[in-house]
Amino acid sequence: MREAQNGESDADFIHKMGVAQKETAETIYWLDLLHAIDYLTETEYESLLKDSEELLKMIRSAVLTKKRKVAMKTPRY
Repeated sequence: MREAQNGESDADFIHKMGVAQKETAETIYWLDLLHAIDYLTETEYESLLKDSEELLKMIRSAVLTKKRKVAMKTPRY
């Protein structure tokens, strides 16, 4: 996400945030696995999962907002 903040263009920002979105989704996958093998307690899992899901929502929102702003700047002929 830090790389996206310093993106060279709107497209670069969107791309880098897309990568952050994929990485966050992968983190959730690994949390699920760690929970399934009882490496994480229920409390740890729920806390980390909640944080990860909130982060994923924020990233998705940022991407959608940027895409809308880019679409509004693009001239329609």
